[in-house]
Amino acid sequence: MTLSSCASSEHFLSRRQWLGGMSGALATGFLGGLGSAAGGEVLKQKEKQVLFIWLDGGMSQLESWDPKPNTQFGGPFRSIPTNLPGIHVSELMPRMAKKMDKISLVRSICTQDNSHSAGVGRVQRGDPKNRGVIYPYFGSAVAKLMGSTSSGLPPYVWVKPGSGGFKAKDAGFLGPQYGSLAFGDGQAPPNLLRPSSISVEKDSVRNELRKALNRQYAKNRRKENVEANSYVFDSAETLLERSDVFDVASFPAKEKKRYGEHQLGEHMLLGRKLLEAGCRFVKVNSYGWDTHGDNFNGSISLVGRFDQAFSAVIEDLEATGMLDHVLVVAMSEFGRTPRINGHAGRDHWPEAWSIAMTGCGINRGAVVGETNEKGTWVKGDAYDAGHMFHTWFHALGINSHEVEYDNGGQPLPIAHDEMDVIPGVLA
Repeated sequence: MTLSSCASSEHFLSRRQWLGGMSGALATGFLGGLGSAAGGEVLKQKEKQVLFIWLDGGMSQLESWDPKPNTQFGGPFRSIPTNLPGIHVSELMPRMAKKMDKISLVRSICTQDNSHSAGVGRVQRGDPKNRGVIYPYFGSAVAKLMGSTSSGLPPYVWVKPGSGGFKAKDAGFLGPQYGSLAFGDGQAPPNLLRPSSISVEKDSVRNELRKALNRQYAKNRRKENVEANSYVFDSAETLLERSDVFDVASFPAKEKKRYGEHQLGEHMLLGRKLLEAGCRFVKVNSYGWDTHGDNFNGSISLVGRFDQAFSAVIEDLEATGMLDHVLVVAMSEFGRTPRINGHAGRDHWPEAWSIAMTGCGINRGAVVGETNEKGTWVKGDAYDAGHMFHTWFHALGINSHEVEYDNGGQPLPIAHDEMDVIPGVLA
């Protein structure tokens, strides 16, 4: 089955810039293999969604999911028992220790890149092979393969610290239509909301004028180019009608306190609200995990906040029944070295680290793989980014061995064709 197709470098476009910027992208051929989503070639599975929690910089597995207390590199923290017999996590995760039966934990991830610039992209894309094209991030892949839900909201939104706007580069060869709409610092993208000085009626007239200009524009250009050009405006219009979704100030104080009165807690709560509103794929970012120095004091804060926010969102998704149709993934681009450096920190370590998953299609209460006594290497089978993508796609009901992208007539696998799902993770 074939389907057409660090923060300083992020592609930022405000609403007023979107049209010009998108036109520039189209003029330079950035669209690559953008397919005709409107033509019905997109795989539709409206009931399934994704919450993708990205801990940027490299979460220490030794201070979270895979502690090695009382060993050469174990660090100062104890391990504590969980509600899964024989399974321990760091004492910095007391809430998740009580919810381990709700997740699937893989402790045997081994990837190839120990730099942020290489690792972030390769781990978040479906195929690490060098095929001469830039593969889409997972969110863009889901936006392409599954489309928007019936809500009409953008299929791929990103809640993150820093700047917001439309992030076209995530989409790779799929083209800017499948980029992410980012809520920088949890706020609506700049210039998204209609100014109070412009009435609804006047705004409607302006939009009709835009559509008329698009029809004129389309006469000498590819249909899919026009569709991509219009996408950001349609997204803005839909979000304008649902401004209540991202009004963080209106969220109940009790909820905000339970998620944590910190940025990650607020962003995780917003992410849940966006899922409830009907966004297909919601990515929540947390920065600051690159703990080359003072790793242990840093972990007290970082892991503690994650433990609070992650456990709260799992609890809420389960209570509302959403966990049955929302795939949840929590991960970084790599782990951290067992060896402690001279600054009481841990460096980059792609050789042996952990990811956590739950939700639709996931075997909850499973712990897959293990590392050796010091946490330096994986014991037994190790799993790379390609294995992750096969697993995630299959959890969403997408056969990653049969479904392909069409890049201008070139069929491309949606996940590494020499890998498969991680055994024991899928329900």
